[in-house]
Amino acid sequence: MAITATDLTVVVGLARSGIGAAKLLRHRGQAVLVIESQTSPELEAKAAELQQLGIEVQLGTPLSPETFAALATAVRSVVVSPGIRWDHPTLAWLRQQGICVQGEMELAFGASGGVPWIGITGTNGKTTVTHLVSHLLRHGGLDAPMGGNVGFSATELVLARLKSGAPPPDWLVMELSSYQIEAAPKLAPRLGIWTTLTPDHLERHGSLEAYRAIKRSLLERSAVPILNADDPDLRAHAASWSRATWITAGSRDALPGPIQPSLWIENDTVMGAGQPLMDANCLAMPGAHNRQNLLLAVAAGLEAGLSGAQMERALRAFPGVPHRLERLPERQGITFYNDSKATNYDAAEVALKALSGPLVVLAGGQSKQGNPGSWLAALGEKAAAVVLFGAAQAEFQQLLREADFPGAVHRCQALTDGVPLAVQLAQTHQCRAVLLSPACASFDQYGDFEARGDHFRQLVEAL
Repeated sequence: MAITATDLTVVVGLARSGIGAAKLLRHRGQAVLVIESQTSPELEAKAAELQQLGIEVQLGTPLSPETFAALATAVRSVVVSPGIRWDHPTLAWLRQQGICVQGEMELAFGASGGVPWIGITGTNGKTTVTHLVSHLLRHGGLDAPMGGNVGFSATELVLARLKSGAPPPDWLVMELSSYQIEAAPKLAPRLGIWTTLTPDHLERHGSLEAYRAIKRSLLERSAVPILNADDPDLRAHAASWSRATWITAGSRDALPGPIQPSLWIENDTVMGAGQPLMDANCLAMPGAHNRQNLLLAVAAGLEAGLSGAQMERALRAFPGVPHRLERLPERQGITFYNDSKATNYDAAEVALKALSGPLVVLAGGQSKQGNPGSWLAALGEKAAAVVLFGAAQAEFQQLLREADFPGAVHRCQALTDGVPLAVQLAQTHQCRAVLLSPACASFDQYGDFEARGDHFRQLVEAL
């Protein structure tokens, strides 16, 4: 059942990245077929839109060797969405047949016409740093749109620029998940930024070592790798890097010998090459982790030719990141924070440490593998009450019980009930704020963390 690759490109998956990939391929004059294993009225509407552009779509079609064997034309390449496991047996079979298999991100990189990329990855912090880098560059007069794992898919972004007829951008700023990096072994950014590394997505990658190796591969292919020396895992592997630009939000004297940071902080001043660059308090976002994010973005800005004064002005005007410790309007004397982006224990712990207690915390959703110990300890220090929702309710209640959590614990099915309950608890326990920081994926009740955060915002605004 061999295939000769000559004509057709098959795109697997009819989500945002698959649609972007199909449209980009069609724009470049290639014959495209999209296959999607599911079927629904929503998918049928998406398929109809693509068919109007001359793109064939087959719904209810599994990713299997039989699907490819049944095609009447030969297959040139296969483009997979991030949700498809890179080690899927059919993808392995396709590679054995000599078919090019690539992720949507690699397709976008190849079509971007030599525009330099800034690739940003990490377990936590990558979304904030992506927003910061794009904001700094744009305020500095550079054309630097952002996309990838945040906002537009990479192929959508590249296609929009190709169709606009405008000059190519100065930079493309891309947030990259481990799923996207794994499927893009030829992606080589001009600048690579690695924010943090803690266990995540182990149900897909199998081990922390495999997860780390995927992240590291992106930085090794980057012309300038920029790393966070304040992350324990990255710092522990510092001696293995022959070339890297390091930052620290603390003193450079506290770092181990292999690390000579390019940026650090002294007396609330960002320092570089022994010279003061800017006020370290110019970014109005809470938490020590956001100083690390600031310095990673500033390192990229310096590589792009920006001055400290330019970046300080831009940072003072930075509005914050939706769904990441996003401060919402006050209601009934209570401050609300939307941290829906906290989809694992470590991210949720960061949010707790960044805010002053006592808090009411909304947590729950689709739980992930990981060590909840530090998160539970932070809840014990900052939360007077926890409201659990979604599929992880019983699991999280058991974790809190085993950790001897001293506050109140309540359960509800959904945020619709959880938000008014959190308000009552905040008033009862005289809490300063209500924090949505789920420590879970959203897929039990929402399409993504943005939809969850948007729903939370709507519920708060309606109070």
